[in-house]
Amino acid sequence: MTNEDGKEDDSGLSADTIGKAGEIDMSSCCASCGIAEVDDIKLMTCDANCKLVRYCSDTCQRDHRPFHEAMCKKRVAELRDELLFAQPESNHLGDCPICCLPLSLDGSKIMMKSCCSKVICKGCSYANMIRELSISLKLTCPFCRHPSPATKAESDANIMKRVEANDPVALRKVGIRQCDEGDYGSAFEYLTKAAKMGDVEAHFNLAAMYWKGAGVQKDGKKGNYHAEEAAIAGHPEARFSLAAIEWKNGNRERAVKHLVIAANLGDDNSVDKLNHGYLEGVLSKEDYAAALREHQAAILATKSPQRDAAERARGGGY
Repeated sequence: MTNEDGKEDDSGLSADTIGKAGEIDMSSCCASCGIAEVDDIKLMTCDANCKLVRYCSDTCQRDHRPFHEAMCKKRVAELRDELLFAQPESNHLGDCPICCLPLSLDGSKIMMKSCCSKVICKGCSYANMIRELSISLKLTCPFCRHPSPATKAESDANIMKRVEANDPVALRKVGIRQCDEGDYGSAFEYLTKAAKMGDVEAHFNLAAMYWKGAGVQKDGKKGNYHAEEAAIAGHPEARFSLAAIEWKNGNRERAVKHLVIAANLGDDNSVDKLNHGYLEGVLSKEDYAAALREHQAAILATKSPQRDAAERARGGGY
């Protein structure tokens, strides 16, 4: 590479490394020693993933830490908030794998199939049952066509088979059962494993264990972390819990942000709490109205004639 005088430039910096104004792009240089990322020199990001600086070695990162630590912590917190307060596309349950409509947050309108761990709407389950009975077929899972369990023992056996296959939903299911039975040690083990595999409900249940100190040392920070992981993935109850914590701590604006996001996902409790925020002047009339509209839209999106038929049949004992 040559400089403006036509002489060779021995800096080792490529044209991509030098900005349009002739200034060095600092993201392509080690923040400690200043060496540029060229040829065989590869830079690594800050361990905290603040995305502000890069280093050529662990030594440089360690030497630069006293100068970077405060800025790093601030930026990491900002990035976490950006992720935490982004509106999820759907709630943590997602869509029914059969009819592809959003699943309701109302637990009485959905079911988990023990054979495949799929959560489906009762509309699809009911329609499948009617179809099979009408042509004298044995009842099967609407998703995987495995024979429906006739007893609770068969259902439990199916779940344990899924546990052996490291199914996170089954692991979480067993973890919750162990927790209900008071075996918090086993519950924590199952839930932790499920959470590491990305199960959202497991994260929220771990949050509850840390908040209450059930089987683990009480730790609000760890509880909040797991609740945040669940909230980011669209869990309205986890977000409502975080809103309650922020509200109690006097952080009304952060609390309202949580509540608006949860309301947009169809959470009824958050809508009720937003009413208090509106009356106290924390939430504007326009934002309150927008949250109500989004909440209603989320509820309507979960409805269908097939699901309505199942709801009517449920009133008759289904």
